[in-house]
Amino acid sequence: MDNAFWIAALTGGTAVLASWVTNQGNAKAARIQADSAAETQRMHQLRESRRAAYIDLIEHTHRMAELYWEVSTTRQISDAGERLAARTELRDRERDEYAKLRRCVRVIDLEGPPDVVAAAEALKDEVSNFYAAFKALLADEAGAERDFDNRYRPFWAALTRFTEAARQTLHAE
Repeated sequence: MDNAFWIAALTGGTAVLASWVTNQGNAKAARIQADSAAETQRMHQLRESRRAAYIDLIEHTHRMAELYWEVSTTRQISDAGERLAARTELRDRERDEYAKLRRCVRVIDLEGPPDVVAAAEALKDEVSNFYAAFKALLADEAGAERDFDNRYRPFWAALTRFTEAARQTLHAE
């Protein structure tokens, strides 16, 4: 009878120990699964946040391009006073749009990654160069129209570089 008691106690103890080990394994597996799900969710949120920031900058850049196109069309205004008034109104709109574009670039500065940040900053610099040419146009400086026209190509090239950097980042995630 003593052997049966010890066998029963050993069997019961083994069962309790096996149950505890199984529960520990299940708990660890559940933690790993929860951590993995949380990381997947975090990466998804980061990707969506970046995507929204990138799209926002691209949209604002296109608004700037439309505004610069409007500046180009002011050449058709023959009266110098009317042309200056139209350009002054466009300058005010450009300033407002540039502030929005700068905000977009700041958001991308936060979202990253570094290659997209650099491309966004380069795009902002090209917009600044365009504005400098626009100011020369407003001041009616010699060669200002040609200089303004020459800003389109680098502007679009900077937008293309930004778009490509953003696309590569989003596809890599």
